[in-house]
Amino acid sequence: MKKIAFIGAGSMAEAIISGLVTQQVIEPENIFVTNKSNDDRFVYLKDQYGVTATRSLQLLVKDADLVVLAVKPKDILETMQSIKEYIREEMLFISVVAGVHTTSLEGIANKRFSIVRAMPNTSAAVGKSATALAANCHTKDSQLQTAITLFETVGTVAVVEETQLDAVTGLSGSGPAYIYYLVEALEKSAEKIGLDSETAKQLILQTLMGAADMLQKSPKTPAVLRKEVTSPGGTTEAGLKALQAHQVEDAFIACVQEATEQSKRMGNQISKELAKYVVSQ
Repeated sequence: MKKIAFIGAGSMAEAIISGLVTQQVIEPENIFVTNKSNDDRFVYLKDQYGVTATRSLQLLVKDADLVVLAVKPKDILETMQSIKEYIREEMLFISVVAGVHTTSLEGIANKRFSIVRAMPNTSAAVGKSATALAANCHTKDSQLQTAITLFETVGTVAVVEETQLDAVTGLSGSGPAYIYYLVEALEKSAEKIGLDSETAKQLILQTLMGAADMLQKSPKTPAVLRKEVTSPGGTTEAGLKALQAHQVEDAFIACVQEATEQSKRMGNQISKELAKYVVSQ
């Protein structure tokens, strides 16, 4: 990668830029970034990472090997229309724009080009994202590998079919919020049983990190690990019975399913709005 252009300068764009610069994947001066109107953000990114901030679309996209689309879904039409004259066949586009299909991006530009859709999550900010990638039919293996390399700077990467991205959104895209919700519940329970907040936070976070490490490093399934902690007639069994009585497992399944369905609904709505711009492939 000789030049990367970021269209959008929000938190996800910054997380990726930080990963690229920190891990020395590309020199900062070869990273170009733009946004709509936030000059303070420009100054911050330039000072913090040494990137080039510009509002000249020609300067931004010209000779870029890779263009990262990191705008809001409502802005994707205007964005693609404004840069379509600069799109070259050999370019790779990576889109982190939720719900916008690769066919819609091609249709707006009225061109066939390489696109990889990405569904990271907010843990990219600390280099711990779980990211799924899906490539369109024009993307070469080497380009997909470039996308993998880029997102490995902010966490782990899985490659899926584009039709699976709604499921990824429901599971890992929204997943951090589910964990935060769980931690909120544990903090409230700690208060009820008489633990101070600082002690509770320390114990909860270490428990989460320890359990995640066990799941990652152990060949045992979550069910086996759970059973190994659960002695007959013990405290863990009592707590788990309370969770089962409140149908917590069913609630989590319903949570992920509903988030997935909402992702589908949003994607279908965006596709419908952009349908008149889609060309036959």
